[in-house]
Amino acid sequence: MLSGCGSSDIWGWYVVNPMTPAGWTNIKFLVNGMGATILLSLIAASISMVLGLIVALPGLSERRGIRVINRVYVEFIRAIPLLPMLFWVFYGLPIVFKSMGLNIQIDPFWGAIITLALSDSAFTAEIYRAGIQSIAKGQTEAAKTIGLSYIQTMRYVILPQAIRRILPPLANQFIYIVKMSAFASVIGMQELTRRANELVVTEYRPLEIYTLLIVEYLVLVLLISAGVRWLERKMGSDERG
Repeated sequence: MLSGCGSSDIWGWYVVNPMTPAGWTNIKFLVNGMGATILLSLIAASISMVLGLIVALPGLSERRGIRVINRVYVEFIRAIPLLPMLFWVFYGLPIVFKSMGLNIQIDPFWGAIITLALSDSAFTAEIYRAGIQSIAKGQTEAAKTIGLSYIQTMRYVILPQAIRRILPPLANQFIYIVKMSAFASVIGMQELTRRANELVVTEYRPLEIYTLLIVEYLVLVLLISAGVRWLERKMGSDERG
């Protein structure tokens, strides 16, 4: 029984063994999907941060009617699971465009970007709002006294301080995007998870291949975390200086 546990019917690590030609080919096939995952995540996160800031600003208004815009968007987007939203964007949005007389097709890459950016923007907006509200109101009043407009106050006084405080949660959201990018595999996006699925179909070694996939995501997230810690130290030293 013990000898059977070590048989090739149970373990098949040869499929990801870099010492064999076939194993090395499989590893390269999987790792080559990392570029698409990183690019997808970076573009989606960039759009999300810009859109999140735009959504956050109405939530800081003193007018209740304007704040409603923020609350409706945030609550609506947060209530939609990522996978149904991905299907709606990829399959449904082109139909909406067609009804408007526009022949616009959405490929898997941009379908995933739009979905991830929209889904994450609601959470990013709340992070911005909390960070901006954590800055003492006296600084805004001081900026007004020296003649700074609202936009200038945000750009030169509030946001530089708020960014230092919201950097850790923003980094968490970026890691969230990296992990959620795996859903892009269901619409044919050739990222890490899609390539792993295709390799499982040909090699039929899910344990070994998905283990390597997990290691890839782990390495990617650890690198992002290390970069964020470096950036936090850099910004902290700048602040002290």
